[in-house]
Amino acid sequence: MFTGIVQGVAKIEAIDDREGMRTFRIAFPAGFCKDIQIGASVAIDGVCLTVTEIFADDKARFDVMLQSLRITSLGQLQPGSQVNAERAAKDGAEIGGHPLSGHVDFTATLLDIRKDQENCCFRISVPKAGMKYIFAKGYIALDGASLTVSETNKTDCWFEVWLIPETRRMTIFEGKRVGSVFNVEIERATQVVVDTVRDALEEKLGTLMPALEALLAQQGVDVYALAEPVALKKP
Repeated sequence: MFTGIVQGVAKIEAIDDREGMRTFRIAFPAGFCKDIQIGASVAIDGVCLTVTEIFADDKARFDVMLQSLRITSLGQLQPGSQVNAERAAKDGAEIGGHPLSGHVDFTATLLDIRKDQENCCFRISVPKAGMKYIFAKGYIALDGASLTVSETNKTDCWFEVWLIPETRRMTIFEGKRVGSVFNVEIERATQVVVDTVRDALEEKLGTLMPALEALLAQQGVDVYALAEPVALKKP
């Protein structure tokens, strides 16, 4: 498990392609790999990878399957690329962001960047299927960083997040440009709530479900918005 608090920016030193596999040699901040073991998990741009070799307290190697390269942004990395890095959380660790598995759900594209003094706002486009799990004031992980959604547009399938100076300093986000791609992991509790509400509606309404969706759409309301109050409720 990860916390969504990026611990440092790392750099891809070398890439080696083999049959069905791509190997990344990554240089981390000094001491990042101290006490780390072969087989340990590290989140690279939000993707959970397994350590396969350790070269020093700041260098390690990871093997990545082709499937992971296809469904994440890791396939776009080149030697010299910078990535967000976080070691797996230890038992009892403080969860400064929100619990993450390191399993990317989909990629998203940066549509627009706005800056207000020291803060920065990203507007991000997502696939329609993923938009149902994203709500204003809810959590989302971008390239492994836990962020709070500030605004959403269900019709045009985008959401916005604000980055404070510390987030910009500790992550790769300062180098993002319009068109840049993010790895997205949705918040699991929200996913469960949305899917449960959807299943309950389908069970109750049956063939009337499409009619309800069409009626709500005419009013500018997405059926998944019915789950929003529950999804955002905190214990």
